Amino acid sequence: MTAATRHQVQGMKPIEFENGAVQIDAAIVAEGLGLAPALLQEQMRAGRITSLAERGVDADSGRHRLTFFSEHRRFRVVVDASGAIIQRSALDFGDASLPPSARKPRG
Repeated sequence: MTAATRHQVQGMKPIEFENGAVQIDAAIVAEGLGLAPALLQEQMRAGRITSLAERGVDADSGRHRLTFFSEHRRFRVVVDASGAIIQRSALDFGDASLPPSARKPRG
């Protein structure tokens, strides 16, 4: 069972909004980047994993897109206003580095 599925089964929201900040369960991000949760936290502290949070406007109002970048992989989730994941995707470049174009926000 994946981290996202566990949250749904347990009735928990994998993403929560608190005081203007977005909080996501590290297990979901680690799974999306293909890492162990402990390694995710270590690499985030070292600056080897970065993130981007975007708030939807107009037709996407109420949605948030959270993107996480590692050296070889990009993981993205789109969530609704309640924090439910409505879309998730990952790009894996194997042994090649993530190209700069994969690190740019989508317009």
